[in-house]
Amino acid sequence: MKCVRTGLIALSLGLIVLLGACGKTSDEGDTSLFSGGNSDAPAGLILRRGNGEEPQTLDPHRATGVPASNILRDLFEGLTAESANGEIIPGAAHRWNISADGLTYTFYLDPEGRWSNGDAVSAKDFVFGLRRSVTPETASAYGSMLAPIKNATEILAGEKMPGSLGVTALDEFTVQIHLNAPTAYFLGILNHSSTYPLHQVSVKAAGGSFSHPGKLVSNGAYQLSEWMVRSFVELKKNPYYRDAENVQIETVRFYVLPDQSTEIKLFRSGALEWTNDVPIGQYQWLLENMADELVLSPWMGSYFLGFNLSREPFRGNKALRTALALAVDRDLLTEKVTRFGEQPAYALVPPGNPDYTPQEPEWAGWTQAERDLAAMEYYQLAGYSEEKPLTLEFRYNTSENHKKVALAVTSMWRQKLGVQSRLINEEWKVFLQNRRHKVLTQVFRAGWISDYNDPVSFLGLLESSSGNNDYVYSSKNFDSLLSQAGEERIPLRRRRLLQAAEAIMIADLPVLPLYTYVTKRLVSRRLQGWQHNVMDHHYSRYMYFEATAADTIVNDSPAAAPVAGLASPAENPQQPVDSGEGG
Repeated sequence: MKCVRTGLIALSLGLIVLLGACGKTSDEGDTSLFSGGNSDAPAGLILRRGNGEEPQTLDPHRATGVPASNILRDLFEGLTAESANGEIIPGAAHRWNISADGLTYTFYLDPEGRWSNGDAVSAKDFVFGLRRSVTPETASAYGSMLAPIKNATEILAGEKMPGSLGVTALDEFTVQIHLNAPTAYFLGILNHSSTYPLHQVSVKAAGGSFSHPGKLVSNGAYQLSEWMVRSFVELKKNPYYRDAENVQIETVRFYVLPDQSTEIKLFRSGALEWTNDVPIGQYQWLLENMADELVLSPWMGSYFLGFNLSREPFRGNKALRTALALAVDRDLLTEKVTRFGEQPAYALVPPGNPDYTPQEPEWAGWTQAERDLAAMEYYQLAGYSEEKPLTLEFRYNTSENHKKVALAVTSMWRQKLGVQSRLINEEWKVFLQNRRHKVLTQVFRAGWISDYNDPVSFLGLLESSSGNNDYVYSSKNFDSLLSQAGEERIPLRRRRLLQAAEAIMIADLPVLPLYTYVTKRLVSRRLQGWQHNVMDHHYSRYMYFEATAADTIVNDSPAAAPVAGLASPAENPQQPVDSGEGG
């Protein structure tokens, strides 16, 4: 794909100073961390990636969030893998058979597969990993993803032992998996971290610290070299990886950079080849000045707000949740605040699956003026008014972009309903901890990026038993429909069951959908091998540097439309909405 390119134009001195700063500053800290510093790899073989927040853990069965997933995809390899454009391809298993009834999958491991210590990757390693993932003591947030496997649900519920999981090592290099029912997306989940194998000897020897540098043994293209907390995670090429000869990047550093403006400074100074994100308030400047390195792609993800249904004011108050949902002008939010091509959303499941139509509420087709009138009626029905306004806390993880969205949404609530909001920003780990404990949260930022292209990836979040159900949503009808869909072999009937489930959930409003995601980042023209994919999974092993790559970053988008499949930006975008409230 060919990148959009525009000429450099003058900008205010303040913004130039903000974006042009380089060297050692209070925001950036010691820039030697970004130069390759202590790495013994040649400078041209070091890939420096901005990665947002600090990962909670690199234990593949306990990790949550995109920052950890980005690193784990480089460290480990599942039975299946993904190509650079997101297609499912053989991974640790070089081939597989599926039984005629769709219930039995037999995987044949590549005999050349090796752990980073040189040991052979065996079928028993996958059995060990899958059993651990569903063991209740592991407390995996993604354990329910393995529900299609025979006995997984019962094991997660503590009703059966992990050894009864429908996974067997037929011999040293053959893994067989038995399902409860045909599952169309099953191959797609086998490259998720919840399915990764583990090196049993090292895990048992190191105990809870097995995922730390110097102890983690991995089977992917890279191995864990260093983890400097609040700074970076460094990976080195795994010399024993089965396809090591085709891995060109020797060292990868994932930098902890939750501030998007700092990322841009570092990118412009040459200290990063890749930013995790870009500030939504600098869209026009980036389009005019860095269009040849600005890469935008549709993303299979939803940005939404979560309501804690276990405490006031949202417990048992559907009218209040409806009022807040109606009062958000999603068109204004995406056109004036986020502004990178995000699409307004009224359903949790994003568009993109050709066999599924997301289920929206009736009022999604109303004008915003009609929604605002209805919002006030529901607000009053919920027991609030101008004389008795709602006061709530809005939590979000620290990020310039999340703050702008929070300010815009709470401003709409204040202007239209009189709601008084207190914004609370928290470091990623603290934010996740508070969401999990469900004690402090009222309304909070949430989002979900599909682990595989199927509606269940999103709807499964709201199952009563899901480890990701931070909303405390519980609906017997919803759970029953998802369960029936999991056993349904006829695609049309399965789709109808899933749509009925989403319709129930959207009517109950445990979450407030805002928009569908778009990935937006800067990627150096020096870096080759990057390709668009809707999952936004980009493995470092596909990347390489090319000295002559002046203009050839992979980008199919024409100059007039930098985002494939998305509307072109407005010619004169306005400034982001700002309610003036502090965080």
